[in-house]
Parts: sequence; structure tokens; C-alpha cells
Amino acid sequence: MSQERYPLPDLNTLPDDIRAKVMEVQEKAGFVPNVFLAFARRPAEWRAFFAYHDALMTPEAVGRTSGLSKGDREMIVTTTSAANHCLYCVVAHGAILRIYEKKPLVADQVAVNHRKADITPRQRAMLDFAMKVCLASHQIDDGDFEALYAHGFNDEDAWDIAAITAFFGLSNRMASFSSMMPNPEFYLMGRVAKQK
Repeated sequence: MSQERYPLPDLNTLPDDIRAKVMEVQEKAGFVPNVFLAFARRPAEWRAFFAYHDALMTPEAVGRTSGLSKGDREMIVTTTSAANHCLYCVVAHGAILRIYEKKPLVADQVAVNHRKADITPRQRAMLDFAMKVCLASHQIDDGDFEALYAHGFNDEDAWDIAAITAFFGLSNRMASFSSMMPNPEFYLMGRVAKQK
């Protein structure tokens, strides 16, 4: 499939609020992640998507606390995105995961097999739950919650794990069907020391 089916819009053609947010991201990251432009072809959907994204991934920005760290949230995205075969999200969120966890190998490990990854037993339980939500949410039962409780998670944490998994299931499918490609910058982030 050609990447030209849904060409990225020109930044200068975007509504002011979206352009301002994209410029803010560019200033922080040093580049514009393709997802910000790809979804901007439909401004109302862009706004809804990123409002929900931000509520899940930066809950403190909406005045909510979470039992999940930033690294935990990115680990869920990377692991479940791999199960959904989403190149864009595995590469992009794997980069962020490496940075938050300060582990250059962790993203590759959880993307391939989280049960063999160099992560904590708590994170393994979190990813077991996320993968069940991803692949067989209709089979979630009390035993799945009990496995989380044994590692200090509560019902709100379970909601966070499930919501992140479900939201990125949508994102994975949109990125994959549209052949959204990861920015080259993502591939090396968190793998090698920054050049000074």
C-alpha cells in the first residue's frame, strides 16, 4: 500500500489550536511525530483523540492520580501494540518507554515477549492483564483482578490498564490501515547517549 493514500497535511493549513499543539510537540521533541499530522486531516477527530490520549497518558494534567508510572503506561502501549502488529506505535512508544525506564533493551523485550523481559513481577502482572484485555477482554474475570491486587494494583489501576490498551487498539488500527510510518528519529531514542 502506498504511503500517499493519506498524505500528511501541511502544518500551515491546520486550524490554529492544532497547529499550536503540534508546534509545542515539535519544540519539545525536536521533530513532529507523524501521528500528529496524520490525524489532523480531520480536526474534530484529532481533538477528540488527543484529549483522550492526554487524559490516559498524562492523568496529572487533568487532575487525576494514577498508580501507573509514565514508564508503565508506555510499556502497556508497546506490548499491546506489538500484539496488534502496529509498527508505528511499537517504534514510537518503544522509544518513549526506553527513555522513561532508562533501559535501552526493554522496549524490544516487551514487544517480543513480556514474560521474558527484564521487568519487575509487578510490571509482568500488569502486562498479563493488558494482554488479556487486548486479546480476550470477554474472558476477564475476578481472577484477573486478584492477580493485579497481589501486586498492589487497585480497581482504578485496572481501569487505567484496560483503557490504555483499548485506546491504543484504536490507534494501532488507524496507524496500520493508513500505513503510517514511524519517524526515523524514534529508532535511536533511548538506545544511545545523547550527543552534546
